[in-house]
Amino acid sequence: MQGLMQDWPLLCHRIIDHAAIYHGGREVVSRSVEGPIHRTTYAELRRRSLRVAQVLDRHGIGLGDRVATLAWNTWRHLESWYGILGVGAVYHTVNPRLFPDQIAYIVNHAEDRILFTDLTFLPLLEGIADKLETIELFVVLTDEAHLPQTSLRNVVAYESWIAEGDGDFAWKAVDENAAAGMCYTSGTTGNPKGVVYSHRSNVLHSLAFNTPDMLGIAARDRVMPVVPMFHANGWSLAFTAPMAGATMILPGAKMDGESLYELLDGERVTLTAAVPTVWLGLLQHLEASGKMLPHLKRVVIGGSACPRAMAETFENVYDVEVIHAWGMTETNPLGTVATIKPDYAGLEGDALFDIKETQGHPPFTVEMKITDDAGNPQPWDGETFGRLKVRGPAVAKSYFKGEGGEILDEAGFFDTGDVSTIDPNGYMHITDRSKDVIKSGGEWISSIDLENVAVGHPDVAEAAVIGAAHPKWDERPLLIIVAKPGQMPAKEDIVDFMRGKVAKWWLPDDIVFVDEIPHTATGKILKTALREQFRGYRLPSADAAE
Repeated sequence: MQGLMQDWPLLCHRIIDHAAIYHGGREVVSRSVEGPIHRTTYAELRRRSLRVAQVLDRHGIGLGDRVATLAWNTWRHLESWYGILGVGAVYHTVNPRLFPDQIAYIVNHAEDRILFTDLTFLPLLEGIADKLETIELFVVLTDEAHLPQTSLRNVVAYESWIAEGDGDFAWKAVDENAAAGMCYTSGTTGNPKGVVYSHRSNVLHSLAFNTPDMLGIAARDRVMPVVPMFHANGWSLAFTAPMAGATMILPGAKMDGESLYELLDGERVTLTAAVPTVWLGLLQHLEASGKMLPHLKRVVIGGSACPRAMAETFENVYDVEVIHAWGMTETNPLGTVATIKPDYAGLEGDALFDIKETQGHPPFTVEMKITDDAGNPQPWDGETFGRLKVRGPAVAKSYFKGEGGEILDEAGFFDTGDVSTIDPNGYMHITDRSKDVIKSGGEWISSIDLENVAVGHPDVAEAAVIGAAHPKWDERPLLIIVAKPGQMPAKEDIVDFMRGKVAKWWLPDDIVFVDEIPHTATGKILKTALREQFRGYRLPSADAAE
């Protein structure tokens, strides 16, 4: 016997329909790449998205065709996404922070036919244009007045291009399991691999993560996604905010502390989201200027582990709730959120921050387990490490064109590459990437935990930990420090600061100071580059052991 409910496919363009009909006057505010602040509404954004779809249709773009976007978070980028989706095509977000050759590789691998780009990236594209084999048209997200001379072939200003349509267009009918978006992994080892989201996975993911114990976005919120739309599906905020009818504030290309504060304060932002390195810049600006955050209620921090000192500063100094989140490109992308369940509602002080420091618990639609290297399940005791594996309707089952082969285990779980614990209440805590964990004397040391403790030192701006070879223990921790401007802490002071906050045998065997730490295209510490840089480094304890 079948149910007697309507067949109503879960399609992404229904989200902008809902926003336009029921929240049509709600604003979408952007810092334009040209400079001025731009204001529109959901109703107008939908009308322009229909024109995008209409002109794409006239160009012959249809079901399953890939359309690349190399752009910042602005209203034009947002309406481009919905227009691409509405014609049955697939938005492919290209990360400009990848190496140029990697950008050329993924555009060709995805077989993108049209590329939407911001003015910022014209020089980048001009440098690789002869390598882009499938691009038929470059649409520059600006108007004729701001379109510069360029050596790119077949270039058109976005405003002139969409003026060819009148918006008298109906969204194309597509299956909810049809491809909707593509995002490539950052490719720290080997070529980037394509993750393909469906309409169904995008909608289910957004519904799941808009529940109260996740992000809990409401129509009364004013949401600023600082995380770029080209970073892991923009953490789905391009869907969750319109779905709730929340006002959106889009920061464009300027993500320095002063520029972000201008929008946070001037636009009365209540919820924002980005990686820790972005918030480091904001906090430094606040500290230097003495400014506060009177409107901001919640800050979502993910992409890499949120340092405890950062969470404590936001909450204790600025009265902003920190929501620690975890996910990856392959999970659409959010997987867990560290909101407080009733089991921990009475905690205060350090005990509360111990929970907030975890990556949190998943919503319905995400299942987790941890296993040893042989695939045997590990206990949820909050102490036992294991390989983190996930499954669900918004988790990748394979990569585009079969790259990487079979990626699921026999039970359908995806191995995230993270090492974590899970406590009895389902809170997951990542202790390391499986390739970054330090194996000392047969035991594991978490480089992430050491980094988070070290960055709490008042003179430390950023910290990274890698394993250095040791004749007796196999590996021992090497702590790499970027000091705050004008500071040069002594090694002994940093070790003393860390003492008592981690197990004694976890303390680093040596500390080195550098001007900067390399990062991946998504803002994570690039451990492969650090391991190469310090490949021949000799620990003092290694010399003593021989």
